[in-house]
Amino acid sequence: MNMIDKVLPKIHNEGYKFIIIFVFVTIILYLVHGFLGFIGLVLTIWCYYFFRDPERISIQDDSYLVSPADGIVLQVLDTNGPKELSLENRKFKKVSIFMNVFDCHVNRSPCAGMVSDILYKPGKFINASFDKASEDNERNYYKIKNNQNEDIVVVQIAGLIARRIITEVDKDQELEQGKRIGMIRFGSRVDVYFENYDPLVKINQKTVAGETLIAKK
Repeated sequence: MNMIDKVLPKIHNEGYKFIIIFVFVTIILYLVHGFLGFIGLVLTIWCYYFFRDPERISIQDDSYLVSPADGIVLQVLDTNGPKELSLENRKFKKVSIFMNVFDCHVNRSPCAGMVSDILYKPGKFINASFDKASEDNERNYYKIKNNQNEDIVVVQIAGLIARRIITEVDKDQELEQGKRIGMIRFGSRVDVYFENYDPLVKINQKTVAGETLIAKK
């Protein structure tokens, strides 16, 4: 990544309308008072970087799972699979990653494979760092069959101020490891369920979507 890409990263398509709104409001605020205009400028810069969509280089190795999200690891535990996908009778390992409003919110596939199911569930907008968010909040499930025909589940969970989950892939679509699968606007969490892998991350560890190795066979 060159210096220009670091300073002016690529923007996700969802971001342009928000950036335009922020710029317009900043102009209005500046006409009212210069200091208000400065605050608007800072918020506009934040909005620009919130919707950044940088290129990432994934390992492309079926022996590993890569992080689906930028953020901090909240949980690493053994649990049953999501009942919404009829996996509640199977044991999985789960890694939960919390994204704050300063993290890149573009989500990526942890493995290569095929999207075997996508399920959207409406819900509440409580703090995504709470355990009950995985059952109560708005969320979107992706069940991915990896190249070994194993189920890898990615769950996008909306947070306290998140108000839209965006899906960028379709059922039966083939995925490369690290491919963009969607994003969540304004603060959220991503859970990953997997079998036959051992977690490589710890609670409070920082992750980078598409690059951080979170599990290994």
